[in-house]
Amino acid sequence: MIRESVVRVGGLSFRVRSSDGPEGTSRTFVLIHGIGASHRYLSRLHERLAATGSVHSIDLPGFAGLPKPDHAPDIAETATALGDVLTRLGVERAVLVGHSMGAQWVVELGAQRPELTAAVVVIGPVTDSEHRSAPAQAVALTADVLGETPGANAIVFTDYLRCGPRWYARHLPFMIGYPIEERVAALTAPLLVIRGGNDPVAGIRWCRRLRDSAAEGFVAVVPGHRHVVQHTAPGAVASAIIAHLRR
Repeated sequence: MIRESVVRVGGLSFRVRSSDGPEGTSRTFVLIHGIGASHRYLSRLHERLAATGSVHSIDLPGFAGLPKPDHAPDIAETATALGDVLTRLGVERAVLVGHSMGAQWVVELGAQRPELTAAVVVIGPVTDSEHRSAPAQAVALTADVLGETPGANAIVFTDYLRCGPRWYARHLPFMIGYPIEERVAALTAPLLVIRGGNDPVAGIRWCRRLRDSAAEGFVAVVPGHRHVVQHTAPGAVASAIIAHLRR
C-alpha cells in the first residue's frame, strides 16, 4: 500500500509516495525523477524495491502538477530542501536513487548530507561532459525517444506537458552546468552508476568517468535498454541495486 503526502519546506512543495518494506527490514530507498518528469516512470522500480525495504518516491517542486514556487531553486537549494524532507519523514539513512537530472539532485544531497546517505545510485546520469550543451542534449534525447517503448514515451511526454516548457527551461541551465563529475568526488558513500546498454544520453565512457571520480564507484549496464531503463527493465535495475548493497 502506498501512502501519499505533501511536504512543504521553505516555500517548496514536495509530493512523497511511501511504501513500507517487509517486516524486519531496515533498508530505505529514496527515488528522485529527472527534469520534467515525475514518480510515474519510477513506479515499477518502486514496486520492486519495496520487496526489500521502505521506499519514498518524491516529486520535486513545480513538477508532476505541484505548485511552481516564485523562483526556480538550483540544484544545491533543492538538495538542501530534500534533506529537510527526509528528516521530516524520519529517514535516518537511505539509498538515494536518481534518474537523469535526478542523478544530480541525489549526488548533491549525498555530498551535503553524508549522515543521511547509505549509498548513491545514479541511472542514466547527466550531463555528459562531452555533450554539455542544450542542443547536444536535445539531439541525444530525440535519439532516445525514437528507441523507447510507446509506454515509456507516453509517461514522459505527458509529464513534460504537466511541467510546461517555461519551468523546464528554467531548470535546463542548472542541468547543463552542474559539475556532477566533481561532486561525486565529495561523496563518502559508495556510488553505483546504471545505464541502459543503448542509452544515447549517458554514454559508457561518461559513466565510467563518474565511477572513477568517486572514492568508491561501480558501473552496471542493462543490455538492450535505453535511457528510461528503470521503467523498461525495473527488475534488472532493482537487482543491480540490491547486488551493489550486498557488496
